[in-house]
Parts: sequence; C-alpha cells; structure tokens
Amino acid sequence: MAPRRAPSDRSRKPLDAARLDELALAYVARFATSRAKLVRYLSRKVRESDWVADMDAREACEAIADRMERLRFLDDRQYAAMRAGAMTRRGLGVQRVKAQLFVDGIADADSGDAIAEARGQAVAAAIGFARRRRFGPFAAREVDDPAQRERQVAAFARAGHSLSLARRILAVPPGDEAALAALDDGMARD
Repeated sequence: MAPRRAPSDRSRKPLDAARLDELALAYVARFATSRAKLVRYLSRKVRESDWVADMDAREACEAIADRMERLRFLDDRQYAAMRAGAMTRRGLGVQRVKAQLFVDGIADADSGDAIAEARGQAVAAAIGFARRRRFGPFAAREVDDPAQRERQVAAFARAGHSLSLARRILAVPPGDEAALAALDDGMARD
C-alpha cells in the first residue's frame, strides 16, 4: 500500500471555465440545489484548484449559474417548495424551514409560498414531531417532572415550532386521541 500524502503535498489541478461548467452540470444532475448553493460549490472548486481561464473566476461562477437557470436546471422557487415540504413532513416547524431556506440562499420572493405552505402544515408537523419523539399524547406515560416537560418544550423549539403550540400538544394526556383531534381542529380554525 502506498503511503498517503499530506494534503499540503498535493498539487493543485488546473481549472478553466469549460471544466467548471462540466462540474456544475454534474452537480445539478446529481443534487437538487439552489442557485446560491451551486455558486458556493463552484467557488469552492475554484479555491481548491489553480484557475487558468482568462475571465474572472467569480464572474465565471455567476455566468454558469445564469446558464443553469436559463436551461431550467435551477429553480429557487421550486427548490424552496420541495425543501419546505420535506422538512414539514419530517416534523420540523416554520422557523426551522425559514432558517434552512435562508442558509440555502433562497430569496424572500422565492420562499414566500413555501413558508406559507409550511405555516399551513404547522400543527400537523408538530403532531408528527411529537409522535416521532413520543412526547405528550404519544408518550408511554404522562410526564410529571417540570424539568422533563421543559426539555420537551425545548426540543419543539429547536425543531422550529412555537412554544405555545408545543405546550398545547404536551398538555394532551397520553392516548387521548379525542383531545388530540380537538387540538388539531381548534388550531386549524385559528
């Protein structure tokens, strides 16, 4: 087995606009991504290599992202809807969805519909989170310890749910499906 080289020993490979375009095409073919994430990926590839093209590397990254948008390989509005839907199905709340879309570089104009949809699914997502974590109505037994209850509320908050919604769900005793259905109906009317 050949000895491993230290990362500082590796020579940097030359990179030009054509190769950068190939990398972008392979990336969008493999991953659902936003424009900002693609530009970050391409910028990282430029940093890791020796740029040998005549044009500025940053301009090349932006031009490639523009081209990918024109070809409809990138659509931030569709990406936001897909990402928000997946997160709410996993039981994550609106705040968590908003934060992730911000990190992914989605503009407010493109994320508005996705966030509105996540708001509409907030109660179902919180109930799904409680079911997965076996909190409140899905627990084996009722939690009497206030510190344990606050840890559960904190878990809801980390998942992006409002504290009032978390406390309402945790107030439902284990196994009380009628109270859970009433909670779901009552929150939907609010």
